[in-house]
Amino acid sequence: MKPESIEPFFATLKAANPQPASELEYTNVFELLAAVLLSAQATDAGVNKATRRLFPRANSPQKMLALGLPALTEAIRTIGLYRNKAKNLHETCRLLIERHGGEVPRDRAALEALPGVGRKTANVVLNVAFGEPTLAVDTHVFRVANRTGLAPGRNPLEVEQRLLARVPAAYLADAHHWLILHGRYVCTARSPRCGDCAVARWCDWVRTRPAV
Repeated sequence: MKPESIEPFFATLKAANPQPASELEYTNVFELLAAVLLSAQATDAGVNKATRRLFPRANSPQKMLALGLPALTEAIRTIGLYRNKAKNLHETCRLLIERHGGEVPRDRAALEALPGVGRKTANVVLNVAFGEPTLAVDTHVFRVANRTGLAPGRNPLEVEQRLLARVPAAYLADAHHWLILHGRYVCTARSPRCGDCAVARWCDWVRTRPAV
């Protein structure tokens, strides 16, 4: 994607969705952290289905730790890899209480030191909860960044670094939401809906693919 195409690309996404938001359901920072931790290799809809049962019973590290690992495991059993995720979330609650006074830290290193919390999860929490201009690169963002030519990279970290270098500051806070939603509903993996794509005119893949 040409440098001069990036601003209109994001301006168009913003015009279509001025206030993008995560599709995960949460009411506080801890619930956001828990939901993102549970969302690895799972759909947001599937996570929301489980957390609608879980969060009314345990919406803080203290309450979730008191709930106990067996009950936590049972509450999220509909989510993929639920046993391992339950162990990670339970241990994360313990560490939040012991190391951070029961609060979710606003620090990348501290977040990534929690079980089950990697760079992507930390980026989501830093961006959504604390307004940091970070970019969480999931499979949708990775695909859109590479396919469009916006920020090609061989791995999520490369894509993240190139996005941070290329996305205009005015769009950085919401960029990963727009890219996730675009990848989820328009620039899909197997059958991208190029005919319905509002930003197709700036996409390298559309511009260079052979005519059918």
